[in-house]
Amino acid sequence: MSTVTLSKTSSYDRTMQLFGGMWFMLLALGVAIRIGAFTDPWPSLLSSFCLAVFYTLLAVLIMTRSPARAQADGLLPRIAAFVGTYMPWTIAFFGKTDQALPNLASTACVLIGMIMMLVTIRHLGRSFSLVPQARNVVQTGPYRWIKHPLYLSEEIAVLGVVLRNLTALTAVLLVLHIGVQVCRILYEEDLLRRNCPEYSSYEASRWRVVPYVW
Repeated sequence: MSTVTLSKTSSYDRTMQLFGGMWFMLLALGVAIRIGAFTDPWPSLLSSFCLAVFYTLLAVLIMTRSPARAQADGLLPRIAAFVGTYMPWTIAFFGKTDQALPNLASTACVLIGMIMMLVTIRHLGRSFSLVPQARNVVQTGPYRWIKHPLYLSEEIAVLGVVLRNLTALTAVLLVLHIGVQVCRILYEEDLLRRNCPEYSSYEASRWRVVPYVW
């Protein structure tokens, strides 16, 4: 890779880190402002608090990730990455229910997703990215059983957000998001095969997301 290309890639990566971090901090701030009003019932406040913490966690992870060994080429992987990362979280702007059961279910999903993400990051380190990138092939922790635990934890958390704002539109957005995540997984796997020789033997013995399903 030439010095000019490397410089452009590095500048692009830093720009995306800043943009991504600011986006999720903005979402966290928006939720925190609603919490500060103390006008919602406690199940709704609890759900909002967990969501604000989750947004903050995503912002920190994006802004502190390590440099990549290689990055996916072309426009489609980038489109899939940004749609998959930012689209589902805009559901929080659609309004929310004050009913206790959906908010408690939302809290459970967001907490489970957040805990799974923290456990995964403990083994993943700072190898966290939006656009498919090659860093290291991690094989410890949840990576011993599935290849993409981070996508699974994110999808559980997204389900929690949908439960707070459950309509026909948000249900469709959830289905679309799952489709986009599948594309991201396939792009990422192709990149890892081409840049990490050890990945081929690793992927042959692991399920992608859900054991015995896919």
